[in-house]
Amino acid sequence: MDTQQVSAPPRAPSAGVVHINIRLTDGYTIVSNRLSQHRGLSLLAIGLGTHIQSLPDGRRVGVKALAEVFPESETRIAAVLRELEQHGFLRRTRENVRGGKLVTSTVFYNHPDAAARGRERGRGRAAVPVAEPVCVPVPEPEPVRVPVPEPEPVCVPVPEPEPVRVPVPEPVPALVPLSVDPAPGPVPAEVLLVPRLVPTPTAPRKPRLPLPVPQQPTEALYAAAADLLAGLPRAAPVFLLSEEDVRGLVPGVAAWLERGARPDAVRAAITDDPPVPLRHPAKLLRHRLAALLPPPLPAAVPVVPLQNCDDCDRAFRSSVPGCCGGCRDARAYVDQPVLIGA
Repeated sequence: MDTQQVSAPPRAPSAGVVHINIRLTDGYTIVSNRLSQHRGLSLLAIGLGTHIQSLPDGRRVGVKALAEVFPESETRIAAVLRELEQHGFLRRTRENVRGGKLVTSTVFYNHPDAAARGRERGRGRAAVPVAEPVCVPVPEPEPVRVPVPEPEPVCVPVPEPEPVRVPVPEPVPALVPLSVDPAPGPVPAEVLLVPRLVPTPTAPRKPRLPLPVPQQPTEALYAAAADLLAGLPRAAPVFLLSEEDVRGLVPGVAAWLERGARPDAVRAAITDDPPVPLRHPAKLLRHRLAALLPPPLPAAVPVVPLQNCDDCDRAFRSSVPGCCGGCRDARAYVDQPVLIGA
């Protein structure tokens, strides 16, 4: 008896990738192994090349168009496009169109070597010299001159034109701009005074406000101001100050705290809405501490203490002890002399 040949399915490899292939009928793209297994391209370049090959003709594949689809930055995508261009998969040329505009034409090759050989064959055929046609000049026939009789001149009387009166406009004074440093004396009427919205470079600048200082500086007040300045990067990271800048700005913050401003209010006032980009945070804080300084607290009204009257024992307000107003009037009336009539 012959032994039957049994065909068993191949065993899956113990290590490595295992492919589960399903027959595709739509939504697929044929990608050459020259791209998918290229040893000189990065994984990002292989992925972007596969994506470009799957796109239909006419789709934009510029840096900005790809950056809107993928999370990579424009700089990273531009570097990957240059990598594909160096290995021959991508070719970009700039062409002139109507209106003098430049348009970038992009061509993607799935077989760069074959495309390069085709371009070389095309250049070879274009390099074959072709005999140019020889132009033989043909003499032009001389024109035939026919004598034409000249017409006799006809004298026609021309009437004299009437004088036209043109109204002469009144002279308008010229608008002369006022110079920056006018000469002393009265300004003529012809000069138009126009206010300047932008100061000239030679205009005097407004003096910088001095940094405020507390009226009664204390060690605790300066310590609280230093802690506030050192903690600014927690709420506003752009206000990272050096130790020297903190020492210079401590008196200004201490003046704010002395005038009753809360630390959170001071922090919001000097760091809110900074300019972008912020080049000198210490200078901005110095300006805001001087320009936005709140007014000092109003003086407290002194409270007059209560006193007990020495005569009637009633309470009244006075800075010194004694009698109330009624008892003082009564004493003044008793001390007056009594006049008895005769």
